Amino acid sequence: MSAQPSFLSLAHQKKLRCEKFLDEMERVMPWSEMLDVIAPFYTEQQVGRKRKELKMMLKIHFLQQWYDLSDPGMEEAIYDRNSFQKFLEIDLLGDGVPDETTILNFRHLLEEHGLQEQFLIIVNDILAKRGLIVMHGTITDATIVAAPPSTKNKEGKRDPEMHQTKKGNQWHFGMKAHIGTDTKGFVHTVEITKASVHDGSVQHRLYHGQEKAKFGDSAYQSKEKKRKARKSGIFWGVADKAARNHSLSAAQLKRNHQTSGVRSFVEHPFQVLKCQWHHRKVRYRGLRKNGLQFVGLFALCNLFRARKALLAIA
Repeated sequence: MSAQPSFLSLAHQKKLRCEKFLDEMERVMPWSEMLDVIAPFYTEQQVGRKRKELKMMLKIHFLQQWYDLSDPGMEEAIYDRNSFQKFLEIDLLGDGVPDETTILNFRHLLEEHGLQEQFLIIVNDILAKRGLIVMHGTITDATIVAAPPSTKNKEGKRDPEMHQTKKGNQWHFGMKAHIGTDTKGFVHTVEITKASVHDGSVQHRLYHGQEKAKFGDSAYQSKEKKRKARKSGIFWGVADKAARNHSLSAAQLKRNHQTSGVRSFVEHPFQVLKCQWHHRKVRYRGLRKNGLQFVGLFALCNLFRARKALLAIA
């Protein structure tokens, strides 16, 4: 009589959702282009730790972003999660698993040379060649990313590069991620500022200059910008806002409703980053580090949202 299969052996036969996700991302990721960008800076040191394989380190970095893991948490997760081990094609025996310091040093290498910005360019070039990014229109929006407001730290003060702002009746402390997307919500431009910076003051930096249409919520509305856009033959799809003591007219309400379907696509990248990948708070001190992390996240988000189409094309 044959032995009854164990629960673990039965579970292993089923492809888990995380394994399916990692398999899809493995297939759509432009590995060679990204590795070529990093390789000139990833040279063997004369002293110190021996360099781990570059592709494995890049995969580990991306796992950190997808699962919002710290450097120590990432090291432990590699030992703990079979799906991570498969994705990394890693040998747990010997010195195959990088420790948290090696993971930290690789992240610092990417930050030092601003390589996350190159990742966004590479991803968007691929999406443009596949006809997935359409550059005739731009939607602008911003989201607040919270930073720790506590002063119970080594310096005894809050991060000086972060700031507070009031939204509705609630105060928020942190930074703002401003983005410009195409009309399907693929991010092409990212700007990072203190939370107190008004959305409209960054608006001009979120355009690529070839727009035939511009969209955004009422925070971006300006009569001067509206006149200038229309004079240039650009469709102005920014939502109208009511003046003090004057409600919107029926025509303005109708127009806002008509453009809301396009404007809503800009929320999709924020939904992925904050709700699916749980990046609701900054992880580091300072705008540059956090800003580069979010640029890299938006590059990964574009690939994630386009993965079905890319796999279908392949």
